[in-house]
Amino acid sequence: MLTTPRSNVSCDPALPSFSDRGNAKRVTPLTERELLADCLRRLNGIGLPYMLTGSMASNFWGIPRTTHDLDFVLSFEEDRVTAIVSAFEDDYALEATSVRRAFQRHHMFNAIDRRSALKIDFWMLRRVPFEENMFARRLRVTLFGEPAWIATAEDTLLHKLYWNRITPSERQIGDAAGIVAVQGAELDRGYLEHWARELGVVTVLSDLLDGKIRPKST
Repeated sequence: MLTTPRSNVSCDPALPSFSDRGNAKRVTPLTERELLADCLRRLNGIGLPYMLTGSMASNFWGIPRTTHDLDFVLSFEEDRVTAIVSAFEDDYALEATSVRRAFQRHHMFNAIDRRSALKIDFWMLRRVPFEENMFARRLRVTLFGEPAWIATAEDTLLHKLYWNRITPSERQIGDAAGIVAVQGAELDRGYLEHWARELGVVTVLSDLLDGKIRPKST
């Protein structure tokens, strides 16, 4: 496990204000970076347990790439649905029915930012060993001036390989290779190898750690 996070992402806190100018709403679309900071503020504001994962997490730990993906894992009970919707409804298309539906099926819901048309995927924390362990190990960092809970480098890497096993994708492998390239010897190999066996990704993990798979940009 990493003791000191090493990141290739610039976390400059100097972001444009999201406040209204006069009585008019901001018309300039948010960038992915601004959108992430905005979501972090809202989630932190209601005290909801969350974890940033997906491409934004791999950008933090590995080699950054342009992405339109914003993924959070959430852990909450159904009585918090109103609080979540209230925190986002002013600038996002998000309905309480879709959030409640995530408890019955799909295990996810999304919100569309009206200013940029970008989509945020919110995944419910599933009661499966790897995901529960991943959530318990999440780290508190600062991203673009905002406190953020993020999956560890090892868990982000494993999660990428798991999703690649389900739906093969060069992007997933590329993101994973980027994490290995940046984090190197700081990765906890014993932890990676244990969960790789559980997740069925032993061969591809071994190829990454042995340098047989490298980021295309290096």
